[in-house]
Amino acid sequence: MSLAAQQTKQQTQLEQTFNQLAEALLTELRADEQLKLTLQAEQSQFVRFNAAQVRQTGCITDGSLTLTLMQNQRNAYRSFPCTGDWETDWPQVQQALAELRQEVPELPVDPYLVLPQGNATSRDIQTGQLLAADAVAATLLPEVAGLDFTGIYAGGSVIRGYADSAGQRHWFATESFALDYSLFTSDNQAVKGTFAGNQWDHSAYSAKLADSKLQLQRLAQSPKPVPRGQYRTYLAPSALAEIIGMLSWGGISEAALQRGDSALAVLQRGEKQLSPRFSLSENFGHGLVPRFNESGEVAPVELSLIAAGQLKNTLVSSRTAKEYGKVANGASGGEYLRSPEVAPGQLPADQILASLDTGLYLSNLHYLNWSDRPSGRITGMTRYACFWVEQGELVAPIENLRFDESLYRCLGEALIDLTETQEFIPEVGSYSNRSLGGIWVPGALIEGFTYTL
Repeated sequence: MSLAAQQTKQQTQLEQTFNQLAEALLTELRADEQLKLTLQAEQSQFVRFNAAQVRQTGCITDGSLTLTLMQNQRNAYRSFPCTGDWETDWPQVQQALAELRQEVPELPVDPYLVLPQGNATSRDIQTGQLLAADAVAATLLPEVAGLDFTGIYAGGSVIRGYADSAGQRHWFATESFALDYSLFTSDNQAVKGTFAGNQWDHSAYSAKLADSKLQLQRLAQSPKPVPRGQYRTYLAPSALAEIIGMLSWGGISEAALQRGDSALAVLQRGEKQLSPRFSLSENFGHGLVPRFNESGEVAPVELSLIAAGQLKNTLVSSRTAKEYGKVANGASGGEYLRSPEVAPGQLPADQILASLDTGLYLSNLHYLNWSDRPSGRITGMTRYACFWVEQGELVAPIENLRFDESLYRCLGEALIDLTETQEFIPEVGSYSNRSLGGIWVPGALIEGFTYTL
Protein backbone atom coordinates (compact mmCIF):
# COMPACT_ATOMS: atom_id res chain seq x y z
CA MET A 1 0.00 0.00 0.00
CA SER A 2 1.35 3.45 -0.92
CA LEU A 3 2.04 6.12 1.72
CA ALA A 4 -0.86 8.24 0.43
CA ALA A 5 -3.24 5.26 0.68
CA GLN A 6 -2.03 4.48 4.19
CA GLN A 7 -2.61 8.08 5.27
CA THR A 8 -6.11 8.10 3.80
CA LYS A 9 -6.92 4.91 5.67
CA GLN A 10 -5.56 6.38 8.91
CA GLN A 11 -7.65 9.52 8.46
CA THR A 12 -10.79 7.47 7.92
CA GLN A 13 -10.11 5.42 11.03
CA LEU A 14 -9.34 8.56 13.05
CA GLU A 15 -12.64 10.17 12.06
CA GLN A 16 -14.59 7.01 12.85
CA THR A 17 -12.91 6.65 16.25
CA PHE A 18 -13.49 10.33 17.09
CA ASN A 19 -17.20 9.99 16.32
CA GLN A 20 -17.37 6.76 18.29
CA LEU A 21 -15.73 8.42 21.31
CA ALA A 22 -18.19 11.32 21.13
CA GLU A 23 -21.19 8.99 21.03
CA ALA A 24 -19.86 6.87 23.88
CA LEU A 25 -19.32 9.97 26.03
CA LEU A 26 -22.97 10.96 25.60
CA THR A 27 -24.05 7.68 27.17
CA GLU A 28 -21.83 8.45 30.18
CA LEU A 29 -23.13 11.99 30.63
CA ARG A 30 -25.14 12.91 33.72
CA ALA A 31 -28.18 15.17 33.63
CA ASP A 32 -26.38 18.25 35.00
CA GLU A 33 -23.25 17.87 32.85
CA GLN A 34 -22.21 19.26 29.48
CA LEU A 35 -19.04 18.45 27.59
CA LYS A 36 -16.88 19.23 24.56
CA LEU A 37 -14.44 16.91 22.80
CA THR A 38 -11.90 18.42 20.40
CA LEU A 39 -9.18 16.88 18.26
CA GLN A 40 -5.93 18.22 16.84
CA ALA A 41 -4.10 15.82 14.53
CA GLU A 42 -1.69 15.78 11.62
CA GLN A 43 0.07 13.57 9.11
CA SER A 44 3.17 15.59 8.28
CA GLN A 45 6.48 15.26 6.54
CA PHE A 46 9.33 17.42 7.83
CA VAL A 47 12.56 17.93 5.91
CA ARG A 48 15.28 20.09 7.46
CA PHE A 49 17.99 21.57 5.23
CA ASN A 50 21.38 23.03 6.05
CA ALA A 51 24.00 24.19 3.55
CA ALA A 52 21.71 22.98 0.74
CA GLN A 53 21.75 19.41 2.05
CA VAL A 54 19.17 17.30 3.84
CA ARG A 55 20.08 17.17 7.53
CA GLN A 56 16.94 15.54 8.92
CA THR A 57 13.79 14.07 7.42
CA GLY A 58 10.82 12.03 8.51
CA CYS A 59 7.05 11.56 8.48
CA ILE A 60 4.92 11.69 11.61
CA THR A 61 1.35 10.91 12.53
CA ASP A 62 0.27 12.64 15.72
CA GLY A 63 -2.86 13.74 17.51
CA SER A 64 -4.30 14.92 20.81
CA LEU A 65 -7.78 15.02 22.33
CA THR A 66 -9.10 17.61 24.74
CA LEU A 67 -12.13 16.83 26.90
CA THR A 68 -13.87 19.74 28.63
CA LEU A 69 -16.49 19.07 31.32
CA MET A 70 -18.99 21.73 32.42
CA GLN A 71 -21.26 21.51 35.45
CA ASN A 72 -23.12 24.19 37.43
CA GLN A 73 -21.28 27.05 35.64
CA ARG A 74 -17.90 25.49 36.36
CA ASN A 75 -15.52 23.84 33.89
CA ALA A 76 -12.16 22.14 33.50
CA TYR A 77 -10.37 20.18 30.79
CA ARG A 78 -7.86 17.41 30.18
CA SER A 79 -5.68 16.86 27.10
CA PHE A 80 -4.09 13.55 26.18
CA PRO A 81 -2.65 11.76 23.12
CA CYS A 82 -4.96 10.34 20.48
CA THR A 83 -3.99 7.23 18.49
CA GLY A 84 -7.15 6.74 16.45
CA ASP A 85 -7.53 3.26 17.97
CA TRP A 86 -10.71 2.79 20.02
CA GLU A 87 -9.22 0.24 22.39
CA THR A 88 -6.40 2.63 23.28
CA ASP A 89 -8.23 5.95 23.30
CA TRP A 90 -11.47 5.08 25.13
CA PRO A 91 -9.77 4.17 28.45
CA GLN A 92 -7.95 7.54 28.35
CA VAL A 93 -11.24 9.35 27.78
CA GLN A 94 -12.87 7.50 30.66
CA GLN A 95 -9.98 8.33 32.98
CA ALA A 96 -10.09 12.02 31.97
CA LEU A 97 -13.84 12.16 32.60
CA ALA A 98 -13.45 10.59 36.05
CA GLU A 99 -10.71 13.07 36.99
CA LEU A 100 -12.73 16.06 35.76
CA ARG A 101 -15.75 14.95 37.78
CA GLN A 102 -13.57 15.15 40.87
CA GLU A 103 -12.08 18.52 39.93
CA VAL A 104 -14.95 20.59 38.54
CA PRO A 105 -17.05 20.86 41.76
CA GLU A 106 -14.04 22.34 43.56
CA LEU A 107 -13.63 25.22 41.09
CA PRO A 108 -15.19 28.70 41.34
CA VAL A 109 -18.27 29.62 39.33
CA ASP A 110 -17.57 31.21 35.94
CA PRO A 111 -20.41 33.69 35.30
CA TYR A 112 -19.57 34.01 31.60
CA LEU A 113 -19.14 30.33 30.81
CA VAL A 114 -20.81 29.56 27.50
CA LEU A 115 -22.47 26.16 27.32
CA PRO A 116 -22.77 24.10 24.13
CA GLN A 117 -25.88 24.84 22.12
CA GLY A 118 -27.27 24.22 18.67
CA ASN A 119 -26.86 21.21 16.42
CA ALA A 120 -24.65 22.54 13.62
CA THR A 121 -22.64 19.95 11.71
CA SER A 122 -20.00 20.23 9.01
CA ARG A 123 -17.48 18.09 7.19
CA ASP A 124 -14.86 19.90 5.12
CA ILE A 125 -12.07 17.97 3.39
CA GLN A 126 -9.63 20.12 1.41
CA THR A 127 -7.35 18.09 -0.83
CA GLY A 128 -4.18 19.55 -2.28
CA GLN A 129 -1.47 18.73 -4.78
CA LEU A 130 1.69 18.31 -2.72
CA LEU A 131 5.11 16.93 -3.51
CA ALA A 132 5.49 13.21 -2.95
CA ALA A 133 7.47 12.44 0.19
CA ASP A 134 10.39 11.00 -1.76
CA ALA A 135 10.46 13.93 -4.20
CA VAL A 136 10.89 16.88 -1.80
CA ALA A 137 14.68 17.05 -1.71
CA ALA A 138 15.06 16.28 -5.42
CA THR A 139 12.60 19.06 -6.26
CA LEU A 140 13.82 21.78 -3.88
CA LEU A 141 17.59 21.46 -3.90
CA PRO A 142 18.47 21.92 -7.61
CA GLU A 143 17.18 25.51 -7.42
CA VAL A 144 19.69 26.33 -4.63
CA ALA A 145 22.73 24.38 -5.79
CA GLY A 146 25.93 26.08 -4.64
CA LEU A 147 24.13 28.33 -2.13
CA ASP A 148 24.10 28.27 1.66
CA PHE A 149 20.43 27.29 1.87
CA THR A 150 18.93 26.54 5.28
CA GLY A 151 15.31 25.90 6.15
CA ILE A 152 12.52 23.46 6.82
CA TYR A 153 9.81 22.01 4.61
CA ALA A 154 6.61 20.82 6.28
CA GLY A 155 3.77 19.29 4.32
CA GLY A 156 0.82 16.97 4.71
CA SER A 157 -2.62 16.86 6.28
CA VAL A 158 -3.78 18.83 9.32
CA ILE A 159 -7.02 17.72 10.99
CA ARG A 160 -9.43 19.30 13.45
CA GLY A 161 -12.48 17.69 15.03
CA TYR A 162 -15.21 18.94 17.36
CA ALA A 163 -18.16 17.32 19.16
CA ASP A 164 -20.28 18.40 22.13
CA SER A 165 -23.19 17.31 24.26
CA ALA A 166 -25.62 19.63 22.45
CA GLY A 167 -25.18 17.67 19.25
CA GLN A 168 -22.72 19.80 17.27
CA ARG A 169 -20.27 17.84 15.13
CA HIS A 170 -17.51 19.23 12.91
CA TRP A 171 -14.65 17.68 10.95
CA PHE A 172 -11.98 19.53 9.01
CA ALA A 173 -8.92 18.27 7.14
CA THR A 174 -6.66 20.16 4.78
CA GLU A 175 -3.52 19.34 2.83
CA SER A 176 -0.90 22.07 2.69
CA PHE A 177 2.82 22.71 2.62
CA ALA A 178 5.18 25.46 3.80
CA LEU A 179 8.85 26.02 3.07
CA ASP A 180 10.51 28.44 5.50
CA TYR A 181 14.04 29.15 4.32
CA SER A 182 17.06 31.47 4.46
CA LEU A 183 19.93 32.08 2.04
CA PHE A 184 23.20 33.20 3.65
CA THR A 185 26.16 35.21 2.41
CA SER A 186 29.72 34.31 3.42
CA ASP A 187 29.58 36.91 6.23
CA ASN A 188 26.26 35.52 7.56
CA GLN A 189 23.91 38.12 6.09
CA ALA A 190 20.61 36.45 5.22
CA VAL A 191 17.67 36.61 2.86
CA LYS A 192 14.59 35.00 4.36
CA GLY A 193 11.60 33.69 2.45
CA THR A 194 8.54 31.48 2.68
CA PHE A 195 6.75 29.54 -0.01
CA ALA A 196 3.48 27.86 0.88
CA GLY A 197 0.05 26.76 -0.27
CA ASN A 198 -1.93 23.64 -1.08
CA GLN A 199 -0.98 23.27 -4.76
CA TRP A 200 2.71 22.85 -5.61
CA ASP A 201 3.66 25.23 -8.42
CA HIS A 202 7.25 24.75 -9.45
CA SER A 203 7.39 27.82 -11.68
CA ALA A 204 6.23 29.98 -8.77
CA TYR A 205 8.87 28.33 -6.54
CA SER A 206 11.57 29.07 -9.12
CA ALA A 207 10.44 32.71 -9.37
CA LYS A 208 10.48 33.04 -5.58
CA LEU A 209 14.03 31.68 -5.40
CA ALA A 210 15.16 33.90 -8.26
CA ASP A 211 14.02 36.96 -6.35
CA SER A 212 15.79 35.74 -3.20
CA LYS A 213 19.00 35.11 -5.16
CA LEU A 214 18.92 38.65 -6.52
CA GLN A 215 18.58 40.05 -3.01
CA LEU A 216 21.42 37.77 -1.88
CA GLN A 217 23.71 39.31 -4.50
CA ARG A 218 22.85 42.79 -3.22
CA LEU A 219 23.63 41.73 0.35
CA ALA A 220 27.26 41.12 -0.63
CA GLN A 221 27.79 44.89 -0.60
CA SER A 222 28.76 46.75 2.57
CA PRO A 223 25.74 47.80 4.68
CA LYS A 224 24.76 51.46 4.48
CA PRO A 225 24.09 53.28 7.76
CA VAL A 226 20.82 55.23 7.57
CA PRO A 227 20.27 58.11 10.02
CA ARG A 228 17.05 58.11 11.97
CA GLY A 229 14.24 60.06 10.40
CA GLN A 230 11.31 59.58 8.05
CA TYR A 231 11.78 57.85 4.68
CA ARG A 232 9.53 56.69 1.90
CA THR A 233 9.32 52.95 2.52
CA TYR A 234 8.12 49.84 0.76
CA LEU A 235 6.92 47.06 3.09
CA ALA A 236 7.09 43.71 1.31
CA PRO A 237 4.20 41.33 2.08
CA SER A 238 6.18 39.57 4.83
CA ALA A 239 6.84 42.90 6.54
CA LEU A 240 3.25 44.13 6.24
CA ALA A 241 2.03 40.77 7.57
CA GLU A 242 3.94 41.40 10.80
CA ILE A 243 2.15 44.72 11.29
CA ILE A 244 -1.28 43.25 10.52
CA GLY A 245 -0.55 40.47 12.99
CA MET A 246 -0.40 43.05 15.77
CA LEU A 247 -4.17 43.51 15.39
CA SER A 248 -4.54 40.12 17.09
CA TRP A 249 -2.89 41.64 20.20
CA GLY A 250 -5.35 44.19 21.48
CA GLY A 251 -6.66 45.36 18.14
CA ILE A 252 -9.63 43.79 16.40
CA SER A 253 -10.92 42.03 19.55
CA GLU A 254 -14.31 43.21 20.83
CA ALA A 255 -13.29 42.32 24.41
CA ALA A 256 -10.20 44.54 24.08
CA LEU A 257 -12.39 47.40 22.83
CA GLN A 258 -14.80 46.93 25.72
CA ARG A 259 -11.92 46.94 28.23
CA GLY A 260 -10.49 50.10 26.69
CA ASP A 261 -7.14 48.60 25.69
CA SER A 262 -7.58 48.25 21.93
CA ALA A 263 -5.51 50.15 19.38
CA LEU A 264 -8.66 50.51 17.27
CA ALA A 265 -10.72 52.33 19.91
CA VAL A 266 -9.93 55.72 18.37
CA LEU A 267 -10.94 54.36 14.96
CA GLN A 268 -14.21 53.09 16.40
CA ARG A 269 -14.91 56.49 17.96
CA GLY A 270 -14.07 58.28 14.72
CA GLU A 271 -11.18 60.24 16.26
CA LYS A 272 -8.65 58.81 13.78
CA GLN A 273 -8.95 57.27 10.34
CA LEU A 274 -7.28 54.70 8.17
CA SER A 275 -6.76 55.07 4.44
CA PRO A 276 -9.70 54.33 2.12
CA ARG A 277 -7.17 52.13 0.28
CA PHE A 278 -7.00 49.75 3.26
CA SER A 279 -9.46 46.88 3.77
CA LEU A 280 -9.12 43.83 6.02
CA SER A 281 -11.35 40.78 6.29
CA GLU A 282 -11.48 37.27 7.68
CA ASN A 283 -11.71 34.99 4.64
CA PHE A 284 -12.16 31.26 5.23
CA GLY A 285 -12.77 30.67 1.53
CA HIS A 286 -9.12 29.71 0.98
CA GLY A 287 -9.81 26.44 2.82
CA LEU A 288 -6.68 26.39 4.98
CA VAL A 289 -8.41 26.97 8.34
CA PRO A 290 -11.66 25.49 9.73
CA ARG A 291 -14.60 27.85 10.03
CA PHE A 292 -15.64 26.35 13.37
CA ASN A 293 -13.96 27.52 16.57
CA GLU A 294 -13.16 25.73 19.84
CA SER A 295 -16.85 26.00 20.84
CA GLY A 296 -18.18 24.53 17.61
CA GLU A 297 -19.50 27.90 16.39
CA VAL A 298 -19.21 28.47 12.66
CA ALA A 299 -17.90 31.81 11.37
CA PRO A 300 -19.11 33.36 8.10
CA VAL A 301 -17.12 32.40 5.02
CA GLU A 302 -16.04 36.05 4.84
CA LEU A 303 -16.38 38.80 7.43
CA SER A 304 -15.41 42.38 6.60
CA LEU A 305 -13.50 43.92 9.51
CA ILE A 306 -12.14 47.17 8.05
CA ALA A 307 -13.63 48.34 4.75
CA ALA A 308 -12.07 51.31 2.93
CA GLY A 309 -10.52 52.48 6.19
CA GLN A 310 -13.73 52.20 8.25
CA LEU A 311 -14.21 49.73 11.12
CA LYS A 312 -17.14 47.52 10.10
CA ASN A 313 -16.91 44.56 12.48
CA THR A 314 -14.82 43.31 15.36
CA LEU A 315 -14.14 39.70 16.34
CA VAL A 316 -16.76 38.77 18.93
CA SER A 317 -16.55 35.47 20.81
CA SER A 318 -19.60 33.98 22.48
CA ARG A 319 -18.04 34.67 25.88
CA THR A 320 -17.57 38.36 25.05
CA ALA A 321 -21.10 38.47 23.67
CA LYS A 322 -22.45 37.11 26.94
CA GLU A 323 -20.40 39.48 29.09
CA TYR A 324 -21.08 42.68 27.15
CA GLY A 325 -24.42 42.04 25.50
CA LYS A 326 -23.05 41.72 21.95
CA VAL A 327 -23.77 39.32 19.08
CA ALA A 328 -21.13 36.64 18.55
CA ASN A 329 -19.78 36.08 15.04
CA GLY A 330 -17.89 32.81 15.34
CA ALA A 331 -14.64 34.31 16.63
CA SER A 332 -12.26 32.21 18.68
CA GLY A 333 -12.11 32.64 22.44
CA GLY A 334 -8.98 34.75 22.05
CA GLU A 335 -10.62 36.90 19.34
CA TYR A 336 -7.50 36.79 17.17
CA LEU A 337 -7.29 36.76 13.38
CA ARG A 338 -7.55 33.20 12.04
CA SER A 339 -7.70 33.64 8.27
CA PRO A 340 -6.96 37.31 7.54
CA GLU A 341 -6.78 38.89 4.11
CA VAL A 342 -5.73 42.41 3.19
CA ALA A 343 -7.29 43.57 -0.08
CA PRO A 344 -4.81 44.40 -2.87
CA GLY A 345 -4.30 47.85 -4.32
CA GLN A 346 -3.25 49.14 -7.73
CA LEU A 347 0.56 49.21 -7.60
CA PRO A 348 2.02 46.83 -10.25
CA ALA A 349 4.78 44.56 -9.01
CA ASP A 350 7.16 45.76 -11.72
CA GLN A 351 6.66 49.37 -10.61
CA ILE A 352 7.52 48.94 -6.93
CA LEU A 353 11.11 50.24 -7.07
CA ALA A 354 10.28 52.99 -9.54
CA SER A 355 7.41 54.18 -7.33
CA LEU A 356 9.59 53.98 -4.23
CA ASP A 357 12.22 56.07 -6.08
CA THR A 358 14.45 56.89 -3.10
CA GLY A 359 13.94 55.30 0.30
CA LEU A 360 13.88 51.95 2.07
CA TYR A 361 12.82 48.52 0.82
CA LEU A 362 11.97 46.32 3.83
CA SER A 363 11.66 42.59 3.23
CA ASN A 364 11.07 41.61 6.87
CA LEU A 365 10.37 43.05 10.31
CA HIS A 366 10.63 41.46 13.75
CA TYR A 367 10.38 42.08 17.51
CA LEU A 368 7.17 44.07 17.05
CA ASN A 369 5.30 45.42 20.04
CA TRP A 370 2.96 48.23 20.92
CA SER A 371 4.86 51.35 21.98
CA ASP A 372 1.60 53.21 22.65
CA ARG A 373 -1.40 50.97 22.13
CA PRO A 374 -4.17 53.57 22.72
CA SER A 375 -2.81 55.66 19.85
CA GLY A 376 -1.95 52.63 17.70
CA ARG A 377 1.83 53.08 17.75
CA ILE A 378 3.99 50.06 16.93
CA THR A 379 7.73 49.62 17.38
CA GLY A 380 10.01 46.96 15.92
CA MET A 381 13.20 46.24 13.99
CA THR A 382 14.15 45.73 10.37
CA ARG A 383 15.41 42.24 9.58
CA TYR A 384 16.77 40.26 6.63
CA ALA A 385 17.42 41.77 3.22
CA CYS A 386 16.42 45.39 3.78
CA PHE A 387 17.85 47.87 1.29
CA TRP A 388 18.49 51.52 0.53
CA VAL A 389 17.01 52.47 -2.86
CA GLU A 390 17.97 55.45 -5.01
CA GLN A 391 16.17 56.47 -8.19
CA GLY A 392 14.43 53.12 -8.37
CA GLU A 393 17.55 50.99 -7.96
CA LEU A 394 18.67 48.84 -5.03
CA VAL A 395 21.92 50.49 -3.89
CA ALA A 396 23.02 48.67 -0.73
CA PRO A 397 21.75 46.72 2.27
CA ILE A 398 21.13 48.79 5.39
CA GLU A 399 22.24 48.40 8.96
CA ASN A 400 19.39 47.35 11.25
CA LEU A 401 16.94 50.11 12.16
CA ARG A 402 14.28 50.49 14.82
CA PHE A 403 10.99 51.98 13.72
CA ASP A 404 8.20 53.54 15.77
CA GLU A 405 5.13 54.33 13.73
CA SER A 406 1.39 54.74 14.15
CA LEU A 407 -1.08 52.52 12.32
CA TYR A 408 -3.02 55.67 11.58
CA ARG A 409 -0.09 57.07 9.60
CA CYS A 410 1.35 54.04 7.82
CA LEU A 411 -2.08 52.56 7.02
CA GLY A 412 -3.76 55.96 6.98
CA GLU A 413 -2.66 59.31 5.58
CA ALA A 414 0.82 58.05 4.60
CA LEU A 415 -0.32 54.96 2.69
CA ILE A 416 0.44 55.69 -0.96
CA ASP A 417 -0.76 52.37 -2.39
CA LEU A 418 -0.85 48.60 -2.01
CA THR A 419 0.40 46.18 -4.64
CA GLU A 420 -2.12 44.71 -7.05
CA THR A 421 -1.01 41.19 -6.15
CA GLN A 422 -1.10 39.38 -2.80
CA GLU A 423 1.26 36.83 -1.28
CA PHE A 424 0.35 34.05 1.12
CA ILE A 425 2.47 34.32 4.27
CA PRO A 426 1.99 31.07 6.21
CA GLU A 427 2.00 30.34 9.90
CA VAL A 428 5.09 28.12 10.14
CA GLY A 429 5.10 27.24 13.85
CA SER A 430 5.35 23.58 14.85
CA TYR A 431 5.91 23.70 18.60
CA SER A 432 3.25 21.16 19.63
CA ASN A 433 1.62 20.69 16.23
CA ARG A 434 1.89 22.12 12.75
CA SER A 435 0.19 25.51 12.60
CA LEU A 436 -2.74 26.21 10.32
CA GLY A 437 -3.31 29.05 7.90
CA GLY A 438 -1.56 32.37 7.43
CA ILE A 439 -2.36 35.72 5.88
CA TRP A 440 -3.05 36.87 2.31
CA VAL A 441 -1.42 40.26 2.02
CA PRO A 442 -0.04 42.68 -0.60
CA GLY A 443 2.99 44.93 -0.23
CA ALA A 444 2.56 48.56 0.89
CA LEU A 445 4.21 51.78 -0.26
CA ILE A 446 4.30 54.35 2.55
CA GLU A 447 5.38 57.99 2.66
CA GLY A 448 7.55 59.07 5.55
CA PHE A 449 7.80 55.89 7.66
CA THR A 450 9.42 56.81 10.98
CA TYR A 451 12.76 55.34 12.12
CA THR A 452 13.99 56.21 15.59
CA LEU A 453 17.29 54.39 16.00
